[in-house]
Amino acid sequence: MDPVAPQKAGEAEAVPAAVRSRLRGTVLDLAPVFGFTLTFALTHRLAVALTLAFAAGAGVFVRRLVRKESVWRALGVLGFVCVQGVLAACTGDATTFFLPHLVLHCAMAVAVPVLILLGWPPLGLMVGLFTGERTAWRRCAVRRRAFARGSLVPFTGNVLMLSVQIPLFLSGRAVALGSVDVFGPLVFTLGALLGWRVYRRAVGAHRCDASTPVPAEASADPSPSLERTVR
Repeated sequence: MDPVAPQKAGEAEAVPAAVRSRLRGTVLDLAPVFGFTLTFALTHRLAVALTLAFAAGAGVFVRRLVRKESVWRALGVLGFVCVQGVLAACTGDATTFFLPHLVLHCAMAVAVPVLILLGWPPLGLMVGLFTGERTAWRRCAVRRRAFARGSLVPFTGNVLMLSVQIPLFLSGRAVALGSVDVFGPLVFTLGALLGWRVYRRAVGAHRCDASTPVPAEASADPSPSLERTVR
């Protein structure tokens, strides 16, 4: 029996489960965006929409504290909502409430290709956190290339989201922009799951000998001695 097989099977189950779990948490974090969008669509009053968004953000913050979840994540969500609210209040334009999300998506669209070129595909970093492997996968050129291919899937989803969000933002269509923004986590989750499937298909039956530590001065391409293929 292949001793690596149980580990591979556990990894195959752990990653999709972790991604789905993150999706549930992110949906909760989007409660302020949903509340702002729905309220503004019904009332067209910025002050009322901002009040509900702040209330929803505070509710999410308290819920995470009660459930003893990460304090930093709770503070991050609340702080993000405050930044969105301040921008909208200062400009008097509901569309600017979604500007931080738009900037974040643009930053991701720029960062992902750069990370892939540098040999740090984001999908590999995410999977390393979920499985506890960290960055050990970088020892293997086959896995790096597979993670690079897989990272292109959520990257494509992010670019498609931007192609819709940017015109809506420039035309000042706040309700439509908020409606699209709410679907952002779902698009990312589907992209990550599909990217994971692309990675597994690209790796195939390849196995890596990850027992040898990587020197700090090692280049992006590992020594062939660190890899072997089991047929």
